[in-house]
Amino acid sequence: MAKLIEKPKMTLAEKSYVWETGKGLGLTMTRFFRNVFSAREHDSEGHKLLRRGDIDTVNYPEEKRVYPERFRGVHRLTHRLDGSPRCVACLCCSTACPAQCIHIEAAEYAEGDPRRGYERYPKVFVIDELRCIFCGFCVEACPCDAIRMDSGLHMPPSTQRSHFMFDKATLMAIPGADGTFQTANPRHEPGESGHPGIDREHH
Repeated sequence: MAKLIEKPKMTLAEKSYVWETGKGLGLTMTRFFRNVFSAREHDSEGHKLLRRGDIDTVNYPEEKRVYPERFRGVHRLTHRLDGSPRCVACLCCSTACPAQCIHIEAAEYAEGDPRRGYERYPKVFVIDELRCIFCGFCVEACPCDAIRMDSGLHMPPSTQRSHFMFDKATLMAIPGADGTFQTANPRHEPGESGHPGIDREHH
């Protein structure tokens, strides 16, 4: 059975909305003058420090927000010690990507390379950053810690779509938030002292 709810009664002041409009404008102007004339404090890297009562806005790029440690920034490809990408073109990241924004073309290493026959490398590695939803699934799926989103950078503005197509060279040129291109993953590579010697003949 439907329940009849009586319409609440409003006073003349409430019906005119003059008083409520004035209250809203008063709050807006209070916030405006507080943030315009109050001194801004920044840390050594130029990040704005918020105080109690401040409005959570920044004047980017002059002011920058301190991103949390697990912030998912733009992608990057980590390097081996010889400067090559750690990616083995296993296609795990592109398979796990729900937006299907990762395109990889695998290739074999040259004859004589110790990695030939059991490991490949990405001849082409492209990420369409406009299609990316920044879910981090690619990072979780990668078995080699080759792709990361720890750059601490968000997508720069542009009016050209081509600027959002990050190829292998672009992804390898982006450092992590700590400024390095390597990874903390302890996985040893062929030629390193800790490598178990796995190759086509020994597996």
